Amino acid sequence: MSTKTNLVGLTREGLAQALLGAGVEPKQASMRVQQLWNAMYVQGVTDFDGITTLAKPLRQELSGVFALSRPEVVTAQVSRDGTRKWVIRFAPGIEIETVFIPDEDRGTLCISSQVGCTLSCRFCHTGTQKLVRNLTAAEIVSQVLVARDDLKEWPRAGRNSDTRQITNVVMMGMGEPLYNFENVRDAINVIADGEGLSLSKRRITLSTAGVVPMIPRAGDEIGSMLAISLHAPRDDVRDVIVPLNKKYPIKELLEACRAYPGLSNARRITFEYVMLKGVNDSNADARELVKIIRGIPAKINLIPFNAWPGAPYECSDWERIEEFGEIVNRAGYASPIRTPRGRDIMAACGQLKSESVKQRASERMAELRSRDIGRMPS
Repeated sequence: MSTKTNLVGLTREGLAQALLGAGVEPKQASMRVQQLWNAMYVQGVTDFDGITTLAKPLRQELSGVFALSRPEVVTAQVSRDGTRKWVIRFAPGIEIETVFIPDEDRGTLCISSQVGCTLSCRFCHTGTQKLVRNLTAAEIVSQVLVARDDLKEWPRAGRNSDTRQITNVVMMGMGEPLYNFENVRDAINVIADGEGLSLSKRRITLSTAGVVPMIPRAGDEIGSMLAISLHAPRDDVRDVIVPLNKKYPIKELLEACRAYPGLSNARRITFEYVMLKGVNDSNADARELVKIIRGIPAKINLIPFNAWPGAPYECSDWERIEEFGEIVNRAGYASPIRTPRGRDIMAACGQLKSESVKQRASERMAELRSRDIGRMPS
């Protein structure tokens, strides 16, 4: 494996420190950061030879210690409805899934923050996969770069930046973003940088199952749009389908939402609500939902449950979803019903799961010892 430091995903400050550590003159570091930033995030360059704004000797010097590398794309699938899903491998056994959903007026990239998840939400396929590890900021940012590569969304691919396909990013893939706070924060700040990938934080949404203590910090240090995986209006139901609720019940979660920095009608919170037949979809549930969120600038996304092998629930009937939504809408809250996308390639909401398996430390050590023995001369 390469020992070179990958510059992708570093903050501007981190990039400057890396260059200074490699011997770049302090007086030139700021200019070099800008040149590299433009190359990585405007031009989509993947090697130093492509950075023609740098002198050739400097390119050679930097390429000896740094990389601008992409992770391995294991598979790339395209759904009948145009949804794309990439299985991305960062290292042996470290894989995640990233999904692009094209619409007429936008293109939404759903990215992951962890390999696996600790939350075990009952309706979510990812929740059946144990947490392997957090993704680094570089690994989070690289999902955007991989998608732009495949969509040919760089000037070097002949596409004008005014016709970009990826207009929105949602942290709604594998994992709980607020359990990987620093890396998610740094990655979002890179993605939102106006001189690089340049996606407004109003077009970046961080979704959490409700890690209450981290929500104020997310508002202060990240400042993106916020989505809450609510899915039930009462603790007795939410305790079962979102077990994190036992630690941070609905009342505490909604208090954190009311105090979210920057909350306004222009920066509403999105409450995500997966529709589970006979579990959380009654008219009484709808009335209770609008009651508990009263006073919070919000919209409610109603999500038809997307089945996966072994799923313990069924999707609510369409008529039931529409009636539920009508009650919410009459109470003054937008309640769009999310059209299922990418079901045929298991790319829909709640269906993501990689093949990564968490190995116990003892198993890894045994495996390494066996490899070492195999390399010993006879």
